[in-house]
Amino acid sequence: MAEIGLDRFAPYLINRISARWNASIQEALRGTDLTTVRMRTLAVLSARPGATINELSVLAVIEQSTMSRNLDSMEAAGLIRRVPRADDLRVREIHVTPAGRRALDDFWPTMHAEYEKLIDGFSERERDQLISLLHKMLRNIRQHPI
Repeated sequence: MAEIGLDRFAPYLINRISARWNASIQEALRGTDLTTVRMRTLAVLSARPGATINELSVLAVIEQSTMSRNLDSMEAAGLIRRVPRADDLRVREIHVTPAGRRALDDFWPTMHAEYEKLIDGFSERERDQLISLLHKMLRNIRQHPI
């Protein structure tokens, strides 16, 4: 570690950024009926409607057992619905309900403002470059096809 130093060790920097982001989102969610896990789930489902629990676990970065409990409570709260997949009734696709969409839409301006703080001072080119480099890193370590 002395050779590289913390300030040049990408996993350390990514963890610090991620922890700070999660803390900011968690703080912003106080006073709502949402948690960071629920918000991540709704955000992923808005981009990937009909995802399965396995896909959601990977994309929302939540353990499958935690995701399963989360989906149970979200369904009870009317935020999501599970629908059997047409070609395989054993598989459940998960969709955001109108109530879930409203919750996400209500919180989106706050989440977007936090994102803008995160990338403040970046040029459009730097933003594109950052996203490209992060995708490259993800491909390097990916264990799932999604």
